[in-house]
Amino acid sequence: MNLTYQSTRGGESGLTASQAILKGLADDGGLFMPTSIPKLDVTMEELAGMTYQETAYRVMKQFLTDFTEEELRYCIDHAYDSKFDTEEIAPLVKADGAYYLELFHGSTIAFKDMALSILPYLMTTSAKKNHVENEIVILTATSGDTGKAAMAGFADVPGTRIIVFYPKGGVSKVQELQMVTQKGANTAVVSIHGNFDDAQTGVKKIFGDKEFAAKLAAKGFQLSSANSINIGRLVPQVVYYVYAYAKLVQNGEVRNGDLINVTVPTGNFGNILAAYLAKQMGVPIKTLICASNDNKVLYDFFKTGTYDRKREFILTNSPSMDILISSNLERLIYLSTGCDAAANKKLMEDLSTKGAYTVTDSMKAFMKDFVGGYATEAENAAGMKHLADETGYIIDTHTGVASCVYKKYVAETGDKTPTVIASTASPYKFSHSVMAAVTGKEAETDEFASIDALCKASGVAIPRAVEEIRNAEIRHTRECDAADMEKNVAEILGL
Repeated sequence: MNLTYQSTRGGESGLTASQAILKGLADDGGLFMPTSIPKLDVTMEELAGMTYQETAYRVMKQFLTDFTEEELRYCIDHAYDSKFDTEEIAPLVKADGAYYLELFHGSTIAFKDMALSILPYLMTTSAKKNHVENEIVILTATSGDTGKAAMAGFADVPGTRIIVFYPKGGVSKVQELQMVTQKGANTAVVSIHGNFDDAQTGVKKIFGDKEFAAKLAAKGFQLSSANSINIGRLVPQVVYYVYAYAKLVQNGEVRNGDLINVTVPTGNFGNILAAYLAKQMGVPIKTLICASNDNKVLYDFFKTGTYDRKREFILTNSPSMDILISSNLERLIYLSTGCDAAANKKLMEDLSTKGAYTVTDSMKAFMKDFVGGYATEAENAAGMKHLADETGYIIDTHTGVASCVYKKYVAETGDKTPTVIASTASPYKFSHSVMAAVTGKEAETDEFASIDALCKASGVAIPRAVEEIRNAEIRHTRECDAADMEKNVAEILGL
């Protein structure tokens, strides 16, 4: 069956997967969704014996139906190779009664590698399939991890350029160094005066500027996105939830058909939406626990049915979740309307103009699989310290939020269903905050002194990605106001 894609706002339909990947964002500002969510065509017993790469093929072929087997296997084999420091790609670690799905063994030590290692291959294959002559300009806003992972993926890939915007002062020192030292003649990084939402809104605005698109086309460029608004980012994320369940079955931790819960630390909602899609494909997931930090816009939404971004933006030590506009939630909202694009478009317009929207009772009932929870900075630090003291297992601050929210959920509900927690970054990416949490003391002021202290405390070798930036040359120093983002894109591309 050939699956086609349509905009969540109704402006476009009938696109193939490769066309949707190339575009990234629909012309009407909507996100691309498949006309139906496909089912797995293999059993969990069969999946239990498969490698990560084989599992990826079995999941992704259901969504990317215009890719040949040869094309898709080429993309997968080149993505999930020796750039990951563990053969399993996404190992499961049991600690303190939960299963931590480690998604940070790629080249930039964050879960974004799981999708952004393959996106350049999906993108260039899509370009060939659709006879695209233009140079593809990847335009991306990042709250810390997407930027580096995307640049690492696209660096020096022929026929592509990549421009990343990040909030100045709104990412960790390691995250910033990873971006500003990035090599590659086709890469550019710009820090903006504002927060992640400003950067994301600015990128969406550039995508929506038809006049600018015409200017770009005249010079042989076309825009696409590496954010999780791109379906080519979302589909690879579904894989690791399918893989995790199959491994639990293989390891005898659950019997095939037993339900599990999944807890995901989330800001932009893409990672937990991928878990929801895995459930729709046939993975026996009971509850999706959506974990927020002090910016608890999603927690409030699942509790009240009102999404309200009109609130203080709080900078936390889990910066990748410091987000008030969760772009991927639009995909769930669209599904909850019964795929009524007009109804979804109206809600998104309300969010844009009034700063809030409220879903109907039937939409809220549709989302009953989700529960929200949040952890304050103090709760997160205490939970991370407890886990380290009791088990010796040290996690990063984002995984800490998920771990803390999971513990609260169990205490409140008594639900002891086996639970997978998405562990989204290496502790080394946030070593300063991690060391402050697990020692209960103020960490070293120097980031690399904290990194060395973390190595001593955890017994885990410092990843290559961190050692590389210790003395790396700063290559990107451009910064601008959010209002000048389009102007900066034009300058970088020499328009």
